[in-house]
Amino acid sequence: MPVLNFTVNGVPRTVHLEEGRVMLSSVLRDSLGLTGTKVGCGTGQCGSCTVVLNGRAVTSCTTPAEKCEGADVLTIEALAEGGVLHPIQQAFVDAGAIQCGFCTPGLIMRLYALLTVNPDATDDILAEEINKHLCRCTGYEAILAAARLARERMKK
Repeated sequence: MPVLNFTVNGVPRTVHLEEGRVMLSSVLRDSLGLTGTKVGCGTGQCGSCTVVLNGRAVTSCTTPAEKCEGADVLTIEALAEGGVLHPIQQAFVDAGAIQCGFCTPGLIMRLYALLTVNPDATDDILAEEINKHLCRCTGYEAILAAARLARERMKK
């Protein structure tokens, strides 16, 4: 049985992988109980499963777990601290960009990866990143407003 050693949300983890192709989303949800990472389409098209892998936003449903050996993975569970939402999370609440919430963790993680390295991302860049996600509830205007608000809050 293959073994995966990696860091998740700042904690070193060791996971025994089942034989065959196992995706990062399955390890996070099934082995580690981190259910904030949602799996919608299973093909990387909807973006709901997005996490930050070594500083980059990736769709975890298409990322083979074995490729994460020694990697650093950040999930939505790591953003809030002491019951206080991360500025990006709070921006989604304040902008009314949350309905059912299924796509929200992936959107937040993608924006986190972007705004951590590019806090001055233009509206066009924000829209380009949001367009990598499928939301069936809120419409994208509220999500774009949340992204703009998050950008301003991340600069502080």
